[in-house]
Parts: sequence; structure tokens; C-alpha cells
Amino acid sequence: MPFAQLVIGPPGSGKSTYCDGMHQFMSAIGRKCSVVNLDPANDHTSYPCALDIRDLVALETIMADEELGPNGGVLYALEELEHNIEWLQKGLDGLGEDYVLFDCPGQVELFTHHTSLRNIFFRIQKMGYRLVALHLIDSYCLTLPSLYISTLLLSLRSMLQMDLPHFNVLTKIDKIASYGPLPFDLEFYTEVQDLPDIVPHLLEESPMMRHPKFEGLNNAVIELVENFGLVGFETLAVEDKKSMMTLLHSIDRAGGYAFGGAEGANDTVWQVAVRDGMRTMNVRDVQERWIDRKDEFDEMERKQLEEEVKAHEAPSLTDDGGEEVEDSDIEEMRRHTPDSGIKVVRRP
Repeated sequence: MPFAQLVIGPPGSGKSTYCDGMHQFMSAIGRKCSVVNLDPANDHTSYPCALDIRDLVALETIMADEELGPNGGVLYALEELEHNIEWLQKGLDGLGEDYVLFDCPGQVELFTHHTSLRNIFFRIQKMGYRLVALHLIDSYCLTLPSLYISTLLLSLRSMLQMDLPHFNVLTKIDKIASYGPLPFDLEFYTEVQDLPDIVPHLLEESPMMRHPKFEGLNNAVIELVENFGLVGFETLAVEDKKSMMTLLHSIDRAGGYAFGGAEGANDTVWQVAVRDGMRTMNVRDVQERWIDRKDEFDEMERKQLEEEVKAHEAPSLTDDGGEEVEDSDIEEMRRHTPDSGIKVVRRP
């Protein structure tokens, strides 16, 4: 049974960057992975594209032939894909049991109220895929109370629309410290609790927010989000392997991931670590790493990288037995990784 991630989110949230980074990360841990581009406007992907919607329909062609703007053209393209789903099924059949990342367009109406994308996902599900939806949001939304409340509403609506195992992910968390201090700890935003506490900061944001009708609207939105009790956030720094591992571990648990054709008897240390959640980060770890002590951790990692480069450049790259010295992270995981119950067989 193949598995897949459906990567959605507004423009600029880092969907293509995430697909590129996760493809590289999965390749590093030995998991076969393919990326499918479902954005007809994306004519230059940074990742190797196994299947591209532009081979079926291109945005510029639609705009010219149907006299539509960019947003209307994207909607038209997704409707065209929905009516030609056999093209997508044939392409996915060629990927076998690969883990698939679907890079989706950024128009929010596609995952809030337009039905084509949801119908495509359901058809993919009927093909036997175990799907997890990833809704990416730029962590800049935490800097303004009004923007955060809007993000809550958008996240809730996308969860209800997609009707799938779902994660809301605050991307670019490694940049959050550069935006200035936040009024609350990161845990307040990720756990989405005690939302009425944000109202005073919302009133300070703009004199307009002090108008009674806006106050009533904001309180209604907060009450709505709290009553559903669905919205929460993960965090991600796509260039940080611990952050990627933490997120992938959560996705694997939500999707019921089991070892596929690329894994099993030849299980690597990284594969065991990801499956068992070794060295994953909770929100307090993220707060410390990227907000409270960012400069200190950056300096530590810089020195560690320099030492690793020097060690690899040194003439004695092997131990007494002639074997290569392990990467420090993998070596530590090897010492602490619990027994997976799988006999590891190394190919000669």
C-alpha cells in the first residue's frame, strides 16, 4: 500500500521548498520517494518531478485559450485534471510503491471551498494510497494577532474541507526570531489554547480593532475555533534535520506508515530513528533552539560543522579496522536506538 503527502497552503508558505527538502531527506534515509507537481503555474521545479500536471495542461495555454486570469486558469486546470483522472492514475501506477509528495497550487479556494482538489484526493485514495494532508503556513503569521486569527480560521476551514488526516505546519520557524519578540511563548500558538488572551493584543494592533463590530467578530471566530477543538500546529525548519525528522515521524504515525519495498531487512540507522522518533523535538525544544538561544545554537552548529569538515579532510579518515568513521548524529543514534525487532542485513 503506497503512502503520500498532500502539500497545500497559501502562496509563499514554502510548499515547493518543503517538497524538495523532504525528497532529499527521504532519499538520505533510504525511503523511495517521488514528487508530483499539481500546480499548472509551476514551470520550474527545484525537485526532480516524477509527474507534472503541465504535461496535461499548462496555465498559460488555458489563459490564452479560455481568456481567464491566473486564478481562474488554475481552477480550470484542476477541473481538467479531475475530468482526466485516468492520466494521473496511469502516471502513479508507474511509480510503484514509492512514497509520493503532491505539490499543490497555492490558491486557498482550492482547499477551502472548491471541490476539484478534494475530489482528486479522494480518487487518489481509492487507488490505494494512504494520504496525509499538510497545510503549510508561513510562521510570520504569529507576529500579528489579526493574522494569526485569520490563519486559525483558514486552517480550520481546510481541515473540514479536506476531511483527511491533517497537519497544520508553521514553516520557516528558523526565521521567527528575526521578526521581533512575540507576546506569548511558541506553545501558546501551536497548542491553540486560551485564545481569549490574545484579544487585548489584537486591540492594540490597530484602532480599527477597537470598534464594537470587530470585537464581536473576533470573539465569534475565537469561540468557533475553540468549539471545534481541531486546530493545532507543528513547526518546521526545512534545513534542520531534527525538525524534518520530528515532522516526518508525526506524519508516519498519522498515516499508519509501515515499511514498504524500499525498507525492511536492510533498515538503516536513520530509518529506525525516524520510525521510533529518536531525538525528536517538542515545542519547548523549538522555542529554545530558534527563539531563546538561537545565536548560541547557531554558533555551536557552526563549530560542529567545521570540526566535521576537518575530520573528513584529515588523512586518518578510518579507524584501526579500516572502516569509515560514522557521522556524529548517526553514531549517537546507533548507540541509543532501541532494538527494532528487524535483523539488519548489510549488502557486501
